[in-house]
Amino acid sequence: MVPLESKNIILRALEPSDIDLLFEWENDTSIWLVSNTIVPFSRFILKKYIERSHLDIYQTKQLRLMIDVKMEKGVETVGTIDLFDFDPFHQRAGVGILIKNKENRQKGYASEALKILINYCFNTLNLHQLYCNIDVANATSLKLFKKHNFQIIGEKKEWTRYGDKWIGEYMLQLIK
Repeated sequence: MVPLESKNIILRALEPSDIDLLFEWENDTSIWLVSNTIVPFSRFILKKYIERSHLDIYQTKQLRLMIDVKMEKGVETVGTIDLFDFDPFHQRAGVGILIKNKENRQKGYASEALKILINYCFNTLNLHQLYCNIDVANATSLKLFKKHNFQIIGEKKEWTRYGDKWIGEYMLQLIK
């Protein structure tokens, strides 16, 4: 089993104590565009989600890991990294990542977490490929995934409605 840890980052399973963070993050309308969300989540639904998080990825077809940063005085949870649409037959999964607070962005946390996840996916889950979907205007996320050798394989034009505007979306892919 590949460890889900590096020099600065630990990717860990959800804990019941994460409910307050998840409630805050999932209901933050400023990130709904990138998370493809249009309705709020209740604490009840998030509690049930956490209770089911122990189930195997082969059952749920998804995996959410919390991104913890090692600090001198312990760890700080700065975000999440997700596998979704897990398909064991075709050996692929989608990837999503969130570093919630702006002060924790541009510090390499997302890059280090993505590197750990890629290693886990290819060497433990034996996936053949990973993919992600990124708004064409999200230069930061595009740079992150391209740094880890994801390639743009197409553009879905006017894919997502945001207010009265339409935004295109790139699909990126990383093949083992």
